[in-house]
Amino acid sequence: MDYDVKITGGTIIDGTGKPGYRGDVGVKGGKIVAVGEAKGSAKQTVDAEGKYVTPGFVDPHTHYDAQLVWDRMMTISPWHGVTSVVMGNCGFGVAPTKAAHREILMKTLEKVEGMSLESLRIGLGDNWPFESFPEYMDAIEKLGTALNVAVLVGHTPVRLNVMGEASMDRAATPEEIEKMARIVNEAMDAGAVGFSTSQSKVHVGFEGRPVPSRLAEWEELHQLIGAMAKGGRGTVQANPGPRFFQDQFAELYREFGRPITWTALIAGFWGPGKERDVLDKALELRRQGIDIWPQVSSRALTFEFNFKEPFSFENLKLFNPISAAHSVEEKIRIYSDPDFRKKFIAEFDEHTKRVLTQWWNKTRVAYYPPDPSLEEQTLGDVARQRGVHPVDLALDMSIETNLDTRFRLGVLNSDVEDVTHLLQAPGNLIALSDAGAHASQLCDACYSTDLLGPWVRERHVMSWEEAVRRLTSEPAGLFGITDRGKLEVGLAADIVTFDPQTVAPSRLRRVNDMPGKQERLVADATGIDLVMVNGTTIRKDNKDMVDAAGALPGAVLRGGKGAQTAA
Repeated sequence: MDYDVKITGGTIIDGTGKPGYRGDVGVKGGKIVAVGEAKGSAKQTVDAEGKYVTPGFVDPHTHYDAQLVWDRMMTISPWHGVTSVVMGNCGFGVAPTKAAHREILMKTLEKVEGMSLESLRIGLGDNWPFESFPEYMDAIEKLGTALNVAVLVGHTPVRLNVMGEASMDRAATPEEIEKMARIVNEAMDAGAVGFSTSQSKVHVGFEGRPVPSRLAEWEELHQLIGAMAKGGRGTVQANPGPRFFQDQFAELYREFGRPITWTALIAGFWGPGKERDVLDKALELRRQGIDIWPQVSSRALTFEFNFKEPFSFENLKLFNPISAAHSVEEKIRIYSDPDFRKKFIAEFDEHTKRVLTQWWNKTRVAYYPPDPSLEEQTLGDVARQRGVHPVDLALDMSIETNLDTRFRLGVLNSDVEDVTHLLQAPGNLIALSDAGAHASQLCDACYSTDLLGPWVRERHVMSWEEAVRRLTSEPAGLFGITDRGKLEVGLAADIVTFDPQTVAPSRLRRVNDMPGKQERLVADATGIDLVMVNGTTIRKDNKDMVDAAGALPGAVLRGGKGAQTAA
């Protein structure tokens, strides 16, 4: 046989942005061996008539670092055509982590990335098969995954590893910075694709304290990024803060010559329309030759939350006691305090200029068992009907259900015109799925089908060819993933076929399939017909085609390449 698999009759959109054309794709030995014309016989032939045939999608912003240990399929990303992921974003990850620091790290992930602490404890187990970053890379390679995995080394675990709990309290000494730099060097030698960090004020972690990376001063950031760049490769992913934004990114690029992508350029964050000023600054830097990539999203930033873990409010000093509380009872006592309520109301009344001013008017009741008729009504409307303040209503409803009542808050990125402007701007990276994080609060792992369906097919924000390029070769190129992202002879056979007439994500639904039967939100996909990773079909017609407990085809992309294509 000339091919293991031959995909025939589809429209080839090769990931480069070139116009699509009708043709075939031949696969053999896990690689693409023919594109356009594939003469000869095949063990398996896939009829792609009426479908688009594209490279597998590369998701550049995920947090599967822990989840892949218990979920090697990395659901739900492959449902939506994703074949490769970049993990370790925002300065987080699970390695390097000493045994003594595991609980702190898991509680940090619980607070900042909305991960279930119970799921983390059960899923990672008592004896993690790694401590150092190289050991983590070896462990996930031995474990096996359905998708290809590229890993950033995260600043927070590096800092915690060297400084312990002091990492959340103070600046590092020169000796400590030197130790951190050695860990970053070690991670890059083991195949990390870059370094991630966060200075974001919203990143409040263990016991309500700043996540470790936020305590880093300029010298530390400078030296660690320099350590990453030492070998002439690596990408920086950063969450900005007051002292660490585009001017500082430009300074780092001028010195080290490594690309920087930052999270996130989303509509409404700086006030109505103000994101355009931030975009203009990024575009001006690019005109100066600065390789800087803001991350944008087609998805509205919408959180489902309860007051057990009030993520959207935990950056407020008022909520520090909530973040530090060790029990639901302790939190209920605080929420019952009239003084707390008075201050909570004052933080967001009509006179404030916060993003979430009067948040109750854009918050819907998502889950309230005592009276389901209230679900999908806004807090503001229900409060007006009852003659009470919306904050009192939200807290009373929560206390009544032992803090299980859930609310849905549309935070940002919901104006179609503003989001269109961001999506169409050059040099913006389409990302922000956050797959593996905030599992019970949101689900944006469907970002690829969301872009292709509502935004490309229905709103025509860009061509199909441009959308595929931005989901494939663009993120692959930014993170130094050189052996995939295009349909090209010699590259890895990561391939997706989809129906342009139907591709889309479903509405979100809630399931209890995490360790400990913890819940998460998921979105199904329509129109994704086939998903292939390294020549193995892992999904077809919305069904898994590989045994999740058996051998899986994904590769650890050390230095941006899988072992089977490294030669």
